[in-house]
Amino acid sequence: MHVKAIAKAVKDGLIEVGHKPYHIEGMTKGNWILLDYVDIVVHIFMEPTRQFYALENLWGDAPLEELS
Repeated sequence: MHVKAIAKAVKDGLIEVGHKPYHIEGMTKGNWILLDYVDIVVHIFMEPTRQFYALENLWGDAPLEELS
């Protein structure tokens, strides 16, 4: 599943530079995976789940960061 592959790539990449996740949630289902690094929380969604929860609306006044 793409969501799991993305989460694994993020987790593995951050471990390589010395950052272990504090908590991981959702890896078994794979619709929405949360990687908690205390100061930063990474949400990885399947598109229908992302549209349903629309977390962007909760933090609409926060600056947008584009990552490549």
